[in-house]
Amino acid sequence: MAMKQVGIAELKSRLSEYLRAVRRGETISVLDRETPVAQIVPVRQKSALRIRKPTPGTPPPNRVQLPKPVTLKLDVVELLMEERQGHR
Repeated sequence: MAMKQVGIAELKSRLSEYLRAVRRGETISVLDRETPVAQIVPVRQKSALRIRKPTPGTPPPNRVQLPKPVTLKLDVVELLMEERQGHR
């Protein structure tokens, strides 16, 4: 199935019609002078986030070994000040 394409002015004038098409499952590509700038897609009913149990044998979060801290010979505050001075 080909994706519908619509210019911004057309979309503004017939927004309800295009939203009904999206509600039916269609995807609309929005064009600005023949250049695609956005897509209007249906909202998924299922949550994209799935929670699952850890695999057997996985240690509890408070028992996971953390990596060793990084020791840098840099002054982070000095670097931040340099960066901020460059933006003024």
